[in-house]
Amino acid sequence: MENQNLSGLSSDVAAERLFSHGANVLPERKPTSILLVFLLQFKSPFIYVLFIAAIISYGLGQTLNAWFILAVLLINALIGTVQEFSAERAAAALKKMVPSTTTVIRDGKTIKINSADVVPGDLIQLVSGDKVAADIQLITAQDLHIDESMLTGESIAAHKSIATHEPSEPSTKENNRTEDKCFAGTVIIRGRGMGEVLATGINTEIGRIAEDVEVDQVKPPLMLRIETFTLRITYSILILISLIFIITVVRGEDLGSVFLLGVALAVSAIPEGLPAAITVALAIGMRRMAKQQVIIRQLVAVEGLGSCTYIASDKTGTLTVNEMTIQRILLTDDSEYDISGEGMDLHGQITAINGSLKNTELNMLCIAGLLANEAELEKSLGSWHPQGDMVDVAFLVFAAKFGIDYKSARERYSELATIPYESEHAYCASINHYEGENYLFVKGSVEKLLSMCDPTHNAEHIEQQSTQLAQQGYRVLGIACKKLDQIPAKPEQALNDLEFLGMVGMIDPLRPEIKDAVKQCKNADIKVAMITGDHPQTATALAIQAGIADENMQPVTGKQLAIAAEQGKHAFSECVANTKVFARISPHQKKQIVEQIIDHGEFVAVTGDGVNDAPALSHAHIGIAMGLRGTDVARESSDLILTDDNFSSIVQGVKQGRIVYNNIRKVIFLLISTGAAEITLVILSLLFATPLPLLPIQLLWLNLVTNGIQDVALAFEPEEGSELDKPPRPPNEPIFNRLMIERVIINAIVMGCLAFIVFKLQLNQGASEESARNITLLLMVLFENVHVLNSRSETCSIFRQNFFGNKILLFGMLGAQSIHIAAMYTPGIRDILQLEPVTLHQWFILLCIALTLIVLDESHKFLHNSKQHFNQY
Repeated sequence: MENQNLSGLSSDVAAERLFSHGANVLPERKPTSILLVFLLQFKSPFIYVLFIAAIISYGLGQTLNAWFILAVLLINALIGTVQEFSAERAAAALKKMVPSTTTVIRDGKTIKINSADVVPGDLIQLVSGDKVAADIQLITAQDLHIDESMLTGESIAAHKSIATHEPSEPSTKENNRTEDKCFAGTVIIRGRGMGEVLATGINTEIGRIAEDVEVDQVKPPLMLRIETFTLRITYSILILISLIFIITVVRGEDLGSVFLLGVALAVSAIPEGLPAAITVALAIGMRRMAKQQVIIRQLVAVEGLGSCTYIASDKTGTLTVNEMTIQRILLTDDSEYDISGEGMDLHGQITAINGSLKNTELNMLCIAGLLANEAELEKSLGSWHPQGDMVDVAFLVFAAKFGIDYKSARERYSELATIPYESEHAYCASINHYEGENYLFVKGSVEKLLSMCDPTHNAEHIEQQSTQLAQQGYRVLGIACKKLDQIPAKPEQALNDLEFLGMVGMIDPLRPEIKDAVKQCKNADIKVAMITGDHPQTATALAIQAGIADENMQPVTGKQLAIAAEQGKHAFSECVANTKVFARISPHQKKQIVEQIIDHGEFVAVTGDGVNDAPALSHAHIGIAMGLRGTDVARESSDLILTDDNFSSIVQGVKQGRIVYNNIRKVIFLLISTGAAEITLVILSLLFATPLPLLPIQLLWLNLVTNGIQDVALAFEPEEGSELDKPPRPPNEPIFNRLMIERVIINAIVMGCLAFIVFKLQLNQGASEESARNITLLLMVLFENVHVLNSRSETCSIFRQNFFGNKILLFGMLGAQSIHIAAMYTPGIRDILQLEPVTLHQWFILLCIALTLIVLDESHKFLHNSKQHFNQY
């Protein structure tokens, strides 16, 4: 192979191959064409009813009504098409904000690049949790197991090893050797490896079938609930029309008038713009969350995160800054050392508190830490850039402070075998030729290493020292070694009778904003827990600093959970319920904890970054993967991704999720209450035997001009400011709760009754039906202009809101009123709609009548808030 020297491609060659072979991407699912989006606008029960209304109108000789209904449907479809098409494109753009990365060797250096830039001939390093970026011929493989179920359907991970046959030997159906190859899209479950890229993009195994694969788009629960809601409205409309039809026929009224009444009711009740407005609200939520470093992978997470009642968070990198620094060292001879300098500062000093800097065990500990290690440090533009786990990086920085160049040491003490770090093992190891002898170096949790050490060690004293360090907030790791007489066939066979060298205490400080973020969660009645693999005392110390736990809270360890699980479900449930700090937790136990919390009735969001976090992420209501240090497996199992790995971003995401849901409720309230007001107006005309106050064509104009502009504008509403001061809504709470039902009924009755009174008074004063309808229609437009202000909040007075907080809404209100007034003076349109100009005096009187709606709604808000305040006490 051309790359067997393991120096990789040069940057120039890679650039040439990227140009000739193209980007390493699969053919994407073709976006829905704008024509199909347009046609899908007509796939709705609402539209079917309106089509029937148009046909009936045409049959009754109401040709103008029929064509106007069809015109409204067309205009509404065009508006919906523009909104949904732009929303779909925005969602697609957001998905590209967290690109997949691949570790390659180029110009002799290990670097991370965008997976799309991988080219044939690249040398790729593989570690557990990675998604394989291309089809690869393996050069090295260490306990490498890969999930190839997406290609083979086989659920058991495939074990990979280096080929023993000649590379030139062809692969046939009878001789189909794939044990030395990895394929694009598959996932590394365990182990390490390195290989040369054979094919990228469309030329990979999965690329050859990608174009034939159709991916069904699963609708999120919110949209399914909205669809169910629209069906119920449609059925209710049909039942209502049928009842009125029967009543009026029995009374012997003209059949044509009855059908016209039915058309008017159908047009009044149907909120044509609802689906498009909700789509826009969700798309806006996705964009706003992206600004808060939260990228949505599943649409359900937009509003689902707002329902969150419990956040189970990782510690390292999420609550902390993920900059490990070794600050304390304790050796088995009780020597102690302090190390200064933080993060990537390689110039710190090692100070002996008790002992000598020339201690042989100290030197051996430093060597062991940099050899049982997979990290790299590269200097670029005057600063150091780490590659790999930050714990491993901390040992390289410590070696530099001790005066040892890790690259020179690795070249001098050649590696013979390794055991890579896997979270379920809690250790890693390396066999090296050290000072003329073969040595096994092991790094891992103190408890794990002591179980492998010579029993003559004072394990109790070592554990006591480890606990003391952990209580001070240090993350504690042990170092051990063993001289080997012979190298075993498998390195694991040598993990016994080790010599414990000492332990290091490293600090990963809390993010400065964590305390405020946790406090915000508590104000919002969201419980926060820490689930970590760290020592229980370390976890507790940091949890107390963050405000997650208090001094009296006891951590629960994986060992305690295992005992509780053996005692039964009740014991396990109590064990989980009694703490917010879980330490020394295995990946399987993390999933069990999540499932138990869900059983407690919580709506759970879980963070994770590793391959072993995938089960917990997929079982949680909301899985949150880390964008900076997260593995591809974790991202694929998640609903959303934190681009900054920061817990406070989750809190902001919760806030945005609540805003999105609130805005959806505002849109629904506006459309349903105005529709109900129009129905009230029509039914009152039936009860009092008057002509229709508004013709179907006028009702359509009202819905198109006023609501059609204002409903989408409501989706842009900013935060009210109290989103995180309220408890989460119950996840199964219906959209129409008691508060919304009350408000819909009150506002609909007031608007409908006042409009009917104005219409009746006009007739009584001798006005023609056309003039009375003209005044009534203008009043309804004004009502809906005013009502959209009431819709901006369910509980907050409009006098406490920022009037200019949603400029789009203000323009929508002015636009709706201006269009209607313009129609009064426009020949053709005013004839079709039977409009005529009004005097400024008439317009002002109608505005005053419409403003009474604010008085009424403000009174209801005041009574509701007073009742809520009283119930709290």
